[in-house]
Amino acid sequence: MRRVIVTIDRLTLKGVRYEDRHAVAQGLQEQLTALFAEPGMAERLVSMGDVPRLRAGSVSVPAEASARQTGADVADGIGKGLMR
Repeated sequence: MRRVIVTIDRLTLKGVRYEDRHAVAQGLQEQLTALFAEPGMAERLVSMGDVPRLRAGSVSVPAEASARQTGADVADGIGKGLMR
């Protein structure tokens, strides 16, 4: 079993209320944890080596989405960026 450490130094979100930042971060962390636990993902990440910057591109979030769901949707966008 391989151990993968992901560090996010900065996350810039436009259009997110200041009060929602912690809920967005929690949704992001939970969904990234789930994505990185998928079979084969650790090997994929290790094969990529150090990635100083990953551009996920645009992420569509429904207007009625909670802050936590917004974080999860951003994590899904990151996951798609990793699979390119």
